[in-house]
Amino acid sequence: MGKIVMVASGKGGTGKTTATANIGAALALRGHLTAVIDMDIGLRNLDVALGLESNIVYDVAEAIEGTCSLDDVLIKDTRFENLYFAASPQTRSSIDANEERLREFWDNVRNRFEYCIVDAPAGISGGFSYVIDSADCAVIVTLPETASLRDGDRVISIMEQKGIEDIRMVINRVRPSMIERGIMMDADRCMDMLGVKMLGIVPDDEELIISNLRAELAISNPNSAAGRAFLNIAARLCGEEIPIMDISDKMGFFKRLGFLFGGGRNL
Repeated sequence: MGKIVMVASGKGGTGKTTATANIGAALALRGHLTAVIDMDIGLRNLDVALGLESNIVYDVAEAIEGTCSLDDVLIKDTRFENLYFAASPQTRSSIDANEERLREFWDNVRNRFEYCIVDAPAGISGGFSYVIDSADCAVIVTLPETASLRDGDRVISIMEQKGIEDIRMVINRVRPSMIERGIMMDADRCMDMLGVKMLGIVPDDEELIISNLRAELAISNPNSAAGRAFLNIAARLCGEEIPIMDISDKMGFFKRLGFLFGGGRNL
């Protein structure tokens, strides 16, 4: 049985969709049969991040509702041997499905793939409810600032109420110089606010922006520090103990992170 990984955030603009695309592709590069599924109903962007927007014929709503099959929805990414993509609907805001149909859909995905990385909507609306009951674990993508962390904490609380025990955090778009000036929050404060395990830290990276504009993935860009961070995040999802990449030689921002993987809500 495969693992369904829900990628969520408390608010928009955290880079969650870019993270979903890169983590999914990184898992595929490691040889794992992987699906990336967009559940941001009506606001899909994962197809653009993957450069597959022109390939969409069917969407996940149609598969869940039974008007087409899972195979009809899946799009093979020709750049990554083991990567498949399924789009969310773009012109509707909900899916007409009961719990049984949702469970059947996610069971089919779990039986087909080793990993399914799901791009959930920001916050707790729309497609959030369509995946949370079937997710095996969750990744919260947050920025190192108070509003993003506070909203992320609300999402974590709901996940915990739903019984998701394995919740980990990715701090995105980190600028050490801004942390040093006290504009961004450091890792310790981020972990204190969310109280979940650290999965990775992704630096703010011009090469990532260039990759996005070219409809490419940062993990394929050897010059992208963000791409290397996503590759390491995928490795940690697979159970490897890889130290957090040190992107600052001036601060103690990362000095504890090599042994923070066991942290939980009581840290």
